[in-house]
Amino acid sequence: MTLFIGILFGFLIICAIGASFSKNLLNSILIFMSYSLVMSIIWILLQSPDLAITEAAVGAGVTTVLFVVTLKKIQAIIKEDEGREEKEDE
Repeated sequence: MTLFIGILFGFLIICAIGASFSKNLLNSILIFMSYSLVMSIIWILLQSPDLAITEAAVGAGVTTVLFVVTLKKIQAIIKEDEGREEKEDE
């Protein structure tokens, strides 16, 4: 069991570093979601199911949805601005 927890902590560190250094925002969001899921598994192994449920619901669920919606909104704004610039150039 100790080996399994060590592997989870290693994966947690890799996810934290990967989310920080990822160039693609969607990849960062997905890595952050996996970070939250691993953290909820660690909370279960530490016999704290209330924190595990909260981490899974808020960290992997709601926050991920809000990040993805925000990313879509930002890309929509960028695409609108690019379309306006192309019309002005003509």
